[in-house]
Amino acid sequence: MKTGMDKIVWEELQKQLDANGLKVKRGTIQDATFIEADPGSSKKPRGDEAKTRRSRDGTWAKKGDEIHFGFKLHQKTDIDYGLMREIETTTASLHDSQIDLSAENEVVLRDRGYFGVEAKGVDFTMKRRTTDKPLGDLDKERNRLISKLRAPGERPHAVLKRVFDSGRVFVTTVKRVGVKMMVAAFTFNLYQLCTLKKGNII
Repeated sequence: MKTGMDKIVWEELQKQLDANGLKVKRGTIQDATFIEADPGSSKKPRGDEAKTRRSRDGTWAKKGDEIHFGFKLHQKTDIDYGLMREIETTTASLHDSQIDLSAENEVVLRDRGYFGVEAKGVDFTMKRRTTDKPLGDLDKERNRLISKLRAPGERPHAVLKRVFDSGRVFVTTVKRVGVKMMVAAFTFNLYQLCTLKKGNII
């Protein structure tokens, strides 16, 4: 959005969450998820000549045995309330580790995909075995504890895709997808606030 209004709206929501006593306490969880787009036909033009059904900025990415085309939503969720506190949208092929949403002096939990890249915050990234150094028992136990604490970070992705049907887009650029993801994340936070109130957590 050229006016930057999307960022202003998002920042205002975060300020209101903090003002209502929902500040980040124990730390945050960073994760990313693919946002699918229409790859169209290989015979159709891309880039500036692309039409609305042919993604201009979408790229291919592979994770395990799955192949994705489109974009990627990077997000940071707080451990205590499960609210999304930071988001960034990129093309799908950008590796998760290239985006750091952590803040200085803030604990951040991350999976093995971020291994080897330090975070700005207090870094609790799961370790991965390498050819030179297999994981010892302490590292395995550390990974298990981080994985357990990271579990709530998966919920935003599930809700965005299954409840709000935001896992697929038909707009063509990173900026436009970013605005759609902001609206989806904003809506998720309102949804999560209702869940917290029903559970008498807030």
